Amino acid sequence: MSNSSETACVYAALILHDDGVEVTDDKISTLLKAGKVDVEPFWPGLFAKALEGRDIGTLISNIGSASAAAPAAAAATAAPAVEEKKEEAKKEESDEDDSGDEMLGGLF
Repeated sequence: MSNSSETACVYAALILHDDGVEVTDDKISTLLKAGKVDVEPFWPGLFAKALEGRDIGTLISNIGSASAAAPAAAAATAAPAVEEKKEEAKKEESDEDDSGDEMLGGLF
C-alpha cells in the first residue's frame, strides 16, 4: 500500500508544481481527496517537507544527470587506483625475475 501512497503523493506534487502552485501538505491532501486516493495521513506532510524550499523543476531536469554522474565519478577515482596496482604488480614481477637469476648463478 505504501508504494501507491508514495506514487500518489509524487503525482500530486507534480500537478501542483505544473500549475505553479506552492506544494503544501494541505494542497497535496486536497488533490488526493479529489482523486479519491486513500493514503496514510503522514505522506502528504512528508512530501511537502521534503520539497519545501526546493526547485522542483531543477529536481526533475537533473534526474538523469545525477545518476549518470555518480558512476562516472566512481570510475574516474577507480582508474588511478587500478593503474597503481598494475605498476605495483609489474615491480613485484621484475623483483621476482631478478631474484630467480641470482639463485641460478646467472647462467640464464
